[in-house]
This record gives sequence, structure tokens and C-alpha cells, in this order.
Amino acid sequence: MEKLRTAIIGCGKVGHLHARALRAAPESLFAAVCSRDRQRRESFAGQYGVAAYGDVEEMIQRSGIQVLHICTPHPAHADPAVKALRAGVHVLVEKPLASSLQDCDDMLQASRESGARLGVVSQRRFYSPCQRIKKAIGEGRIGSPVLGTVNMLGWRDEAYYRSDPWRGSWQHEGGGVLVNQAPHQLDLLQWFLGPIRELYGFWDNLNHPYIEVEDSAVAVLRFQSGALGNIVVSNSQNPALFGKVHVHGSNGASIGVQTDGGAMFIAGMSTITEPPVNDLWTVPGEEHLLSRWQKEDGDFFRQVDAIDHYHLQQTRDFLQSVLQDRPPMIPGEEGRVTVEIFTAIYRSQRDRLPVSFPVPA
Repeated sequence: MEKLRTAIIGCGKVGHLHARALRAAPESLFAAVCSRDRQRRESFAGQYGVAAYGDVEEMIQRSGIQVLHICTPHPAHADPAVKALRAGVHVLVEKPLASSLQDCDDMLQASRESGARLGVVSQRRFYSPCQRIKKAIGEGRIGSPVLGTVNMLGWRDEAYYRSDPWRGSWQHEGGGVLVNQAPHQLDLLQWFLGPIRELYGFWDNLNHPYIEVEDSAVAVLRFQSGALGNIVVSNSQNPALFGKVHVHGSNGASIGVQTDGGAMFIAGMSTITEPPVNDLWTVPGEEHLLSRWQKEDGDFFRQVDAIDHYHLQQTRDFLQSVLQDRPPMIPGEEGRVTVEIFTAIYRSQRDRLPVSFPVPA
């Protein structure tokens, strides 16, 4: 099998997930890592047996990498991504694609001009329960989607925000629950229901006085199809409850997924505690399948390391998209939509007005 020389920029907690995936993927020859912190990059490189660099352009020139994974804090995604893309290196960015639409557009433009591929991590699309929902919608088994909801009720304590110096600030994190915890569910909502027409939203910091950014947000949406949507996301429920995405159809059928249950996964700090499952399925004639799917998905969850398994699936899809000269499952353009959603919520509160899509930088 042909292998691509791969590398990572960013040696924090999530970087280890990507390193394990790049080391395990048959399509990858994991070759290098980059970080401004000399001690951190040398320790990271020693752990995985790769070369260490302090500058992304030097790494590209000297290591011959073909694919770069971006694992830096959100506002620092665009600079190394643009440099790599302009050099013809394909780039997979840890979610969200960026913390600003201008950064997204700079990355997308660099990708278009060079022809190098740009993708964003949203590994929950690879969950079997999410795949079932997408297939059911595509086959018309709920009629057409008329209502979609996101409910993500989690918890982050002060120790979490103190665990890295960039957390909890507008400058270094780019936002709060919308930017860091909710992108997976926001991505699924737009994947299931399609392009958004307009959004009206609010956000606030309800019980985390030691951070600058929001810990809770709500929004109502109208999709181009005419469907309605509702978003409720928060880091203010102790203990954490769940993350769910539900879709209701024109024929009265409802389908849904609980992507996260109980304590929410934190890279490098905790694990996934409950299996992702379809928690709602009333498609006529298919109601009896729900319990079977829940058992199958639970059994599979206990057979794998769910954290590594799904990151590896997305890593392999991206590498195969390069080798096969096809778009990745989650291209940069779709990553921009998630950034549009949280940007629209911020702007809607600021202006006290609905925000129309597409949202300009």
C-alpha cells in the first residue's frame, strides 16, 4: 500500500489522538511533529519516534511531508494550515475548522489555489447511529426532515479551564461551548437537514465566572428546505447529562442519536463513558429495530477503544481521499458551516437580529 508522509503541528492533549491514528493508519508514514515549545515537541517526538521541528515551514521543507494534521488551539489553526496548503501539503484540521470565518476563508482559498485538500475532524459522522439517520433521511423514510434539534447539556469545571492556559478566553480559545464542545452536534444538525437560511440566537456565561467566554447558548433556525431547528448547548449541568441530535419528518416519524452520554469526553483527561446509540426511532415498521441496534452498538463500543477507533476512521478517510484523488467525507467547506453557525449566534445577540446565511466573514 502506498504511504503518505504525515505530520502534526500542536503537541497538546488532542495531538496524541492524532499521533496514535497516524501511527496506526496503513496509509500513513508518521514522520514529524512541530511545536514552538521545545521541551514539549522533543518529548512528543521521542514518544512516537518522529522528527521534531519548531517551525512549520522548516518542517515542510526538510521532512517531505504530504499531509499535516493541525492540533493547535482554535485561533491558531489558520496560519500553519495556509502555509502548508500553499506548499501543496494536504491538511486535516481538528475541530472547529477555525474560530473565525476569515480564517476559514483564508484556508479554503489556499486549498483552492494549490489544489491541496482541506478537511476538518468531525468523527461522530462515522458513528453507526449517525450513519443510520443519514441513510434514513436520504431514502425518504421519514418523508422530508421538518424539524431538527440539538441538545447538548454537559459540564466543565474550573479544573478543566485551568488545565491549559488557552482555555476560556476569547483571544486564545475563540469562544466557549459553541466553539469547543458543540461543533460535533452542530455539524450533525446541518449534515442531516441541509443548508441554513437564517438563525436567531443568544448566549451567556451562567455559572463560570472565572472564564470570559459563553458556557451556554440557544438558537432557532430556518433551513432552506423550510424545516425548523433548535439548538440548546451548555457546559452548566453538573453532572453532565447528554448530547443528542433528533430529526422529525413530514410523515410523523422521528429519529435521533445520543452521541454522548454522561460525562463528556475530554481529550487527554477522560474517556468516552457511554456508547453512541440511536435513542429515538419511530419510522413505520422499523420501531422494533431500536433495541437491536442499541445492543449491537453497545457490544461494539465495548470491543474497541472508541476514542482511537473513530479518529482512525476519519484519518484513514482523509488519507484515502488524497491517494484516490477524491473529496474527504468532511471537507473544509462543511467545516466552515459549523463556524457560520456559532458566528451567527454571536452576531445575532450582538445585533438583536436574525442572521441570514451564508454568513460573510
